[in-house]
Amino acid sequence: MMDEPILHGIRVIELASGIAGPAAGLQLSEAGAEVIRVETPAMAWDAGSVLFSVLNRGKQRLALDLDTPAGRAALAGLIEGADVLLHDLAPGQAAALGLDDAALATANPRLVVSAVGSWPRRHPLAAAPPRETLVLARLGLLDEQPGHRPGPVFVRMPFAGWLAAWFCATGVLARLIARRRDGRGGAAHTSLAQAALAPMSMHWSRAQHPTPAFAKGLSKGTPIPLHRCADGAWVHVHYSPDQAPWMAQALAGMGPDAVAAENAKYPPSHVAPNFGANKAIMAFRPAGDWVRHFWEHDVAAQVAAPFGAVYASAQARANDYVVAVEDPGRGRVWQPGPAYLTQPPPCVRGPLRSLEPASPPGTRSAPPAVSAQPGARKALPPLAGMKVLDLGAYLAGPFATMLLADLGAEVIKVEPPAGDAMRRLERVFAGTQRGKLGVALKLGEAGAQEALEALVRWADVVHHNIRLPAARKLGVDHAALSRINPALVFCHISSYGPKGEQKDWPGFDQLMQAACGWEIECGGQGNPPMWLRFGVGDYLAALSSVFAVLLAHYRRLDTGAGQMVASSLLGATLLTVAEAVMLPDGGITPVERLDAAQTGLSPDHRLYLCADGWLAVAAFDAQERTAMSRLAGELADEREAWFGAQPRERALAALRGAGVPAEPVLESQGEAFLDDPDCAAAGLHASYRHAVYGELEQVGGYWDFGDLPLRLDRAPPALGEHSAQVWAQLGLGPAQVAALEREGLTVLMQASTGNP
Repeated sequence: MMDEPILHGIRVIELASGIAGPAAGLQLSEAGAEVIRVETPAMAWDAGSVLFSVLNRGKQRLALDLDTPAGRAALAGLIEGADVLLHDLAPGQAAALGLDDAALATANPRLVVSAVGSWPRRHPLAAAPPRETLVLARLGLLDEQPGHRPGPVFVRMPFAGWLAAWFCATGVLARLIARRRDGRGGAAHTSLAQAALAPMSMHWSRAQHPTPAFAKGLSKGTPIPLHRCADGAWVHVHYSPDQAPWMAQALAGMGPDAVAAENAKYPPSHVAPNFGANKAIMAFRPAGDWVRHFWEHDVAAQVAAPFGAVYASAQARANDYVVAVEDPGRGRVWQPGPAYLTQPPPCVRGPLRSLEPASPPGTRSAPPAVSAQPGARKALPPLAGMKVLDLGAYLAGPFATMLLADLGAEVIKVEPPAGDAMRRLERVFAGTQRGKLGVALKLGEAGAQEALEALVRWADVVHHNIRLPAARKLGVDHAALSRINPALVFCHISSYGPKGEQKDWPGFDQLMQAACGWEIECGGQGNPPMWLRFGVGDYLAALSSVFAVLLAHYRRLDTGAGQMVASSLLGATLLTVAEAVMLPDGGITPVERLDAAQTGLSPDHRLYLCADGWLAVAAFDAQERTAMSRLAGELADEREAWFGAQPRERALAALRGAGVPAEPVLESQGEAFLDDPDCAAAGLHASYRHAVYGELEQVGGYWDFGDLPLRLDRAPPALGEHSAQVWAQLGLGPAQVAALEREGLTVLMQASTGNP
């Protein structure tokens, strides 16, 4: 049992194209599940790509024609003996094939089914094809990304698909855990829209009584410290580099007047007070020299590298984030490896396999029934009963534990008496904290040790993203905490992974986007690189850590043993580089490039400007592309003229009438989203009473579990809001709590003011 892969014995049927479904299947496969991928003639549009070969490696591939009785019967036989079904069918398509939730529950009551569509199944757009660009356009997210020109821009990184893959995989695991409690399977659905909204939790929210800091938010016009160096390469620096000796000397040499003059050329930056002067100074040395100097002085920085260059990274290889795979057509290539670590570890299960004929080689009887635990009749959230101690800060750690709270876990957030470092960005902070009880405790102090130990004994899971040297000083590393509670699942998110020279280095999403090539790709051909504002590295790392935690918890249900699990910003972001691989000669396979105008990747997949606004088109298969050509011409100039000559709604009606997937590119949608009754009905909103802000509205649920609820009823905590409650719950007496407060080791919120 201890040596078997964690998901050994779980059978998954996968029926999906693109990124989200196949990438979720890949995670389940490399955690030990048997994944059988079903491919139909309609799914041929993306077969043969490099991305396809990575996402579907190691899976059994079966060719089935679901338009025939034999194909449908073969699929039904597979589902009868399966534990999990992943698909990307719209509700109507699923029902036509007998794959709606009700029919599946009758055919196999233990089956966990996860549909990854375009929109939630209760949304009016649920029948739309799962095309990421169209979802982002309709949500208004293409207008949230700064560009090199005014107006909305095409987002090159398919971040929603990658996030949806992790939401799918974690939802499946949560439902498998609930199945052990309830004795039945059920839904674990998500969508591209829900995934795309995850980063907007930082930005799209509304308070009844906002403070000035909350109302200000974080503008998309904030200057980004991405600077051109003497050799033409660009370096992304996070936080101020002013204390690094070269920068300090140069600033002093310029003098205050010249520094002020350079700074005045740009809007103020919340991360770099001398943004303009830094930019001018960095132009006088090569990028590599700057990065080496900054790292020597603990300033986080990274060169904006070409796409795929990260495959040569010694740090990535040290953590197996890059692995060698014997590709049948390309030879020994380097691909992204698993993005997280558990015991036993995830394992690449070979290259892309050949497509097998329609008759599956061997069948499996229905899995054995599982008896529900006594008293488990009430519909509970999937993770009800799990207890999580959140010691993290910034984004990745707190967002991960917020997701565990959404799934039903009881989460206690611990922060210093002075407050989490992110509280200064109030809207961003609130977007990662709902569902938690908030406690203030000064870690690392002898007087706080008893309270910390009580928290650790209470917890099933401890999760944080504190750099490990600091964690050891504070006594919150795995070795220290597992001595207190040996059954703990301890999860750590690092920047660069738990091994290698950079294992303890600071890092941020911005640096991972730079290292993995996304800043160059998002800039467009011939343009300066651009950071994707959505902070996707943090969210990818958060989700991969949740996946690791749930795997460890799933194993602990059998063994009773805890373990340390890990994820990282680098590993999670590097997985998205799967569009390319490194060839045996060191070359990188080509990828689609964003055009200089930042409108798209091809005439069939781009934004077009109509007479009164932008419109997005995503024509992927041959029939759609042919229809597009007949309607608007084949040449780019012809198409731009066709779109530009008519209002958007008329162009949209013509495209839809011809069967070409398209959506309007909506702008300034933050308030409109929160006012949208369709989004509210689809579960995309959450609201609760906050101690300071009054009624607080935020992005809602990221999953739909059908008969099982999410827990979205607790507002983000004010500083020290639940300290008194938690200390009493853990058995600390009034005298102990008073001593903690007197010594400045805790704070207790005053209920009348919402302040400590």
